[in-house]
Amino acid sequence: MAELNHRARNWLVGWWRLIHLGALILVLALSPSSYARDNRRSLARHIYLNTAPNLLGFTLMCALITVVITRIVIVTALSYGLSQYALQVVIRVLVLELIPLTAAMFVALRCAIASGVELSLLRQRGELQAMQQRGLDPVRQEVLPRVTAGIFATITLAALSCVVALVMAYLASYGFTLSGVAVYTRLFGQVFNPDVTLIFVLKTLFFSLAVSLIPMASALYDTAELRFRASAELRMLVRMFAVILIIEVVSLVGNYY
Repeated sequence: MAELNHRARNWLVGWWRLIHLGALILVLALSPSSYARDNRRSLARHIYLNTAPNLLGFTLMCALITVVITRIVIVTALSYGLSQYALQVVIRVLVLELIPLTAAMFVALRCAIASGVELSLLRQRGELQAMQQRGLDPVRQEVLPRVTAGIFATITLAALSCVVALVMAYLASYGFTLSGVAVYTRLFGQVFNPDVTLIFVLKTLFFSLAVSLIPMASALYDTAELRFRASAELRMLVRMFAVILIIEVVSLVGNYY
């Protein structure tokens, strides 16, 4: 019973620290002092490293997947006499659901987790404590640029890939002609009504917050020894996937119920 209480307490403390870090990052992000010259340089560097190297590859991957899925859906719909619903299915499945989720997971695996490891190494070497002793805020100097870069990368990849997916879905359906623009635009408007658009924007934003904040919170507050590091990273991944799953389920309920 004591061990169960200890685990429950650690679980609650972990979530509380995550919420506290998120609130602290929000306050720092709204503070003009966080954008001094040195901080702006660090912020720009992290944004560039998280976004630019991944932009082309992720966009091409989404374009290829869009063409393949669009052809599969169109051919299947034609065989069942449901061709009028094919593009709506493509838009809903790809743009509304898969691309934001894929962008979040891509940023988490390529950027956010690596940034968390870097921050954890800084803490283990005592560099964060040394910054505090010099009168600097390590959260402002090291955590805020990494979190902001993760959020920016997720939103940018998701937004650009959605546009590319819409263009590729049109080309796969109508070819290089403008004859289907009016029909395609009407279908897009039927899917992305104001409620669905709001849910889409909020889902992408919360995805970006989850994949950016959770690795940083684990790096800052996890006190596990090096031999237990794998277990700590596994808990971080489980927490991240749980939050992403909850966000996705809530968005599905909002869109379809």
